[in-house]
Amino acid sequence: MTAGAFIALLHPVLLVSPHDDINGAVHIYAGYLFSRNLAIAVMLLIALSLRASATLNTLMLLTGFIQLLDAIVDCFEVRWAIVPGIAVLGLLFLLGSAALCGHPFWRKAAWTPVQ
Repeated sequence: MTAGAFIALLHPVLLVSPHDDINGAVHIYAGYLFSRNLAIAVMLLIALSLRASATLNTLMLLTGFIQLLDAIVDCFEVRWAIVPGIAVLGLLFLLGSAALCGHPFWRKAAWTPVQ
């Protein structure tokens, strides 16, 4: 998440197709992507360092779903080269959440506080 944040901020050309132009709109949305990814990365690290398992589980679920939705958007926008990496990252977060709380996300127990 941190790497994605800084790629968006420092080298947004990696966020678009090779033939696309980098214009003001791209820079604005890259800034939003930077903010989103960095905020999530910081919160994940804080929850991990505080051993706040319920919060960490929720953040991992959120991050996993965001990554999977990003992969779906990339499919619709025909950015096939990055879809596997984004999808795998999303699945890893969902698997990590299941390992943390002992239940996959589709079970109610995954959404309740970890004991």
